[in-house]
Amino acid sequence: MLESVWHFLNEYFIEPMYTRSGYNAINTFVYALLFGLGVIYSYRYIIKPLRIKVDERLFWAVTPMVVFGSTVRALVDGGVLEPNPWILTPGIFFTAFILIVPALIADAKLKTYPKITIAWGTVLALWANYLLFANAKDWRAYELTMLHTLASWAVVLAYYKWRPFDKLYLYAVLAHMYDMGSTVVGIHYYGYREVHWIEHHLVQWFGPYFYYPWITVILIAVYYGLKYLVPDEEERRFWYLAIYILGLGPAVRDPAQMVLQL
Repeated sequence: MLESVWHFLNEYFIEPMYTRSGYNAINTFVYALLFGLGVIYSYRYIIKPLRIKVDERLFWAVTPMVVFGSTVRALVDGGVLEPNPWILTPGIFFTAFILIVPALIADAKLKTYPKITIAWGTVLALWANYLLFANAKDWRAYELTMLHTLASWAVVLAYYKWRPFDKLYLYAVLAHMYDMGSTVVGIHYYGYREVHWIEHHLVQWFGPYFYYPWITVILIAVYYGLKYLVPDEEERRFWYLAIYILGLGPAVRDPAQMVLQL
């Protein structure tokens, strides 16, 4: 019995972390479930009790920690850091969460929010990026990524000016457009493969640029879905933050992997 459980966990969860073989139907479902529960309980038992308002300051407060976690993940793939479950996906999410919560608590208790959180995340992000710069081999991937990103941002911002929506969700959309730019560049120019279960098949069928309409449809559906399913505005905006993190993380990680010439 125990041997069967271990085989199941190893095949669907542990081995994919180390081999970068990608996501499968089972771990995709489990990670999505854990993500949803994490958002709900983080808001109810951390953000709300600490009376931290979900606004632009919270977005800026968590950004350095996202940069840290994403860069560390790239450094592992680049051979700069040794693989460890706590700095591989999805373990790096738990690590970043464990590191940022004490800073948020300190900020709330000392009435310094968001200074401690930003400072702590910035120190960690600077350390990770120092290692990245010290080991980088070719920065062209960043140039290509930013060309794609700026083009998509221009379209999004033009639409936002014409038909505004919640500004915090705009940040989430821009983060995902950045992610799309880095993903398309990685697949189209550097021969990367898509590791997410559904998107892997879509890229094989339609090519990497199909990402843009695909993710746009998902972002629109999520926006209106949250408006319907999460009536509390503060909690809904915390979901926007979670979606922002989901986009910004791989957006930072992918170009970092490419400049290490993976």
